[in-house]
Amino acid sequence: MALISGKQAFLEILKDEGVSVMFGNPGTTELPLMDGLAREPGIRYVLALQEAVAVAMADGYAQASGGLAAVNVHVSPGLGNAMGMLYDALKAGSPMLLTAGQHDQSFTVTEPILWSDLPPVARPYVKWSTEARRLEDLPRIVRRAVKTAFAHPTGPVFLSLPVDVLNNVRDIELGASTRVAPRIVGDRAAIAEAARLLARAERPLIVAGDAVAASDALDELAEVAELVGAPVITEGVASRCCFPFTHPLYAGSFPRLMPLVRATLMRHDLVFSVGGDLFTFSLPDDVEPVPPGVTFVHMDVDPWELGKNYPAKVAILADPKASLPELAEALRRETGAKGRPDAKARTEANRKAIDEKRQDLARRAEAEATQIPMPPLTLVHEVARAVPDDVVVIDEAISSTAGIREFFRCADAQSFFGLRGGGIGWGLPAALGVKLALPERPVVALIGDGSAMYTNQALWTAAREGVAVVYVIFNNLSYRILKQRTHALKGFSAEDDLYVGMDLDRPAIDFVGLARSLGVPGERVEKPADVAGALARGLASGGPYVLDARVDSAFK
Repeated sequence: MALISGKQAFLEILKDEGVSVMFGNPGTTELPLMDGLAREPGIRYVLALQEAVAVAMADGYAQASGGLAAVNVHVSPGLGNAMGMLYDALKAGSPMLLTAGQHDQSFTVTEPILWSDLPPVARPYVKWSTEARRLEDLPRIVRRAVKTAFAHPTGPVFLSLPVDVLNNVRDIELGASTRVAPRIVGDRAAIAEAARLLARAERPLIVAGDAVAASDALDELAEVAELVGAPVITEGVASRCCFPFTHPLYAGSFPRLMPLVRATLMRHDLVFSVGGDLFTFSLPDDVEPVPPGVTFVHMDVDPWELGKNYPAKVAILADPKASLPELAEALRRETGAKGRPDAKARTEANRKAIDEKRQDLARRAEAEATQIPMPPLTLVHEVARAVPDDVVVIDEAISSTAGIREFFRCADAQSFFGLRGGGIGWGLPAALGVKLALPERPVVALIGDGSAMYTNQALWTAAREGVAVVYVIFNNLSYRILKQRTHALKGFSAEDDLYVGMDLDRPAIDFVGLARSLGVPGERVEKPADVAGALARGLASGGPYVLDARVDSAFK
């Protein structure tokens, strides 16, 4: 037993759980925690100017590091500000401990300013949500929260920390860490059946989901794909590099529209999804995305996802890193040591198809290189050609994503992070969290202009902390994605060529001036030929840097 205050106990437990960085935006109810941090050199506090920025930074840090992200926000309004980015973290499965300060419990009966019952506010977007009522309970609650954040399916948890609990002093035990062993091996009979179906399929397709990247199972999935010669497609809403973009069996990512998904699946008789999303769409459609006759085999760490929308012939609750090698051995028993006899021919056919797609996109990008403002595809092509091989790409380009997964050479689980949940404003701060987790790798973030304005405060944190991220702002002076989708409705806007509330041109946003006001240097780029030089200057600067890249706003 040790005489210790709640604030000290909380920070000691965080350190024991592997936390060395905390993100946050403090207020009065966080003052005990901030006071504790004054004598805790083992935890670096990264200040955000708004709670959404803090949570998105923590999200990026959790995904890139694989460790626990700790983030603290200020009571009811602060938690409310954080909710959009907390939704993204939930969808990405980021292990995150989100805390908020709460008023002294002796005071809450009066319903003081900013007070509310916090755990129910957070509950829809976290795995577990509670409030510490007594200092004696704090160690058990914090340990339980961390264990829950890391247990499959991983994700954020929330704790409300009253001021009196953090200020109290008691003789308490701090407890010890618990981890639920993550390498769940799937049912062997189910794996054997999955191997039989894969081996006999004439036109199999593999879907690689975030569970592959989270478990660092890219090599294991490649082995399975090579044994059958199956093309591998990534989720339409994937947030990670779940399969090497450079692999000859890589087949790009799923489209986001139901008719296009159906057209893709029409070419296949079996779909093997490894942690993949089947399927999440933005808009409804009269077309059923899955044609008749397609067999699904599904492996995931989350039982809820298995067969959620489409029945799975075989559903395997399993960790990809632990179970894909077993599947590979089962495939060899079905096909022989070298896999299917036609696996190499299938692989070569896919390699030619993806190479032709890349070459076609490159020709289009180069053919339009004299156009000003430059097309988004041309900008993506120029950036991809200029970045180093070990670059980490952050993608929130929204309507300008064409070519990103074809031109960039991302090949490992930490090389690519994209907007998973769809709540925009994630990329600007998430890139900082990724860079803090991966300080030795260059980080380039591709961000839409509309998205950047949701969390532009992140640039101040980048300057304060000296976080070397190069931001490429795709500046099309509009919410281009909304114009595209409104035009597709074929309603009044399409008839009148009038799109209400979707232009950002009066006044136009000066992203270089905005960045400089927050302490970040930058430059405006208008010509494709100038992209490589500007990017090189940004990478060489040793700190954050913004490229305001003017791109064509055409959307029809």
